[in-house]
Amino acid sequence: MANITAADVAKLRKQTGAGMMDCKKALQESEGDFEKAIEILRKKGAKVAANRADKDATEGYVLGKTSNDNTFGVVVMVNCETDFVAKSEEFVTFVTNITNVALENKAETLEAVKALSIDGSTVEQLLNDMTGKTGEKLEFDSYAAIEAPLVSAYNHNGNKIATLVGMNKAGDNIGAAAHNVAMQIAAMNPVALDKDSVPQKIIDTELEIGKDLARQEGKPEEMLEKIAQGRLGKFFKENTLMSQSFIKDSKLSITDYLKATDKDLTVTKFSRLSIG
Repeated sequence: MANITAADVAKLRKQTGAGMMDCKKALQESEGDFEKAIEILRKKGAKVAANRADKDATEGYVLGKTSNDNTFGVVVMVNCETDFVAKSEEFVTFVTNITNVALENKAETLEAVKALSIDGSTVEQLLNDMTGKTGEKLEFDSYAAIEAPLVSAYNHNGNKIATLVGMNKAGDNIGAAAHNVAMQIAAMNPVALDKDSVPQKIIDTELEIGKDLARQEGKPEEMLEKIAQGRLGKFFKENTLMSQSFIKDSKLSITDYLKATDKDLTVTKFSRLSIG
């Protein structure tokens, strides 16, 4: 059996962040081979993830960032089980590193991000490693990227909500407007950009709800469709971004606010990720 020294254990712990006893056992099992020991620790992380598959990862950290020229932005959300882990410096750094590498590589999909490398390990491998370190179930299932003439990111206090918004034009005054819209998205959680972007499934559900409510109110059967359509219009106004009342001036819709900034200004795309 290889002679495992305290220095060896400390070195492996520094490389992996795993616990001292876990590092010692991995080195003993690998007979002092550091590469094999790291692989053993990673496998342990995967085993921890499997063992905790029935747990709920309802806490976490969300981070949105844009490129230096503000033409590309990403938002990353990693879930964990407890607020204690979510607020830890190591976990926040972990999510920040993923966000940075996704931004640097202009990754367009979640799968692309997981395949990216950080210090010789893929993001997916590092997720397993972090699972082993925290002993909690971790989930990285939510990611979005936007490319546009101007992209703005907003991180709500505590990093439980983060948003991205893409604009069709750039400029100093437009940057301020984009930031306000990103805050609007965080606060009002629109379901779509405009009524034409609302999924048909949501429309069908809202119409059925409208009819049921009208029926319960005793309205005539032949009037139900008309009443439901009226309520659907109200739903569009309250729940689609461009029709929503601007939170800083309720007399204006988002469309009105943007046109007051620049007559041709509009939103091309947006994303909102939130914990819980």
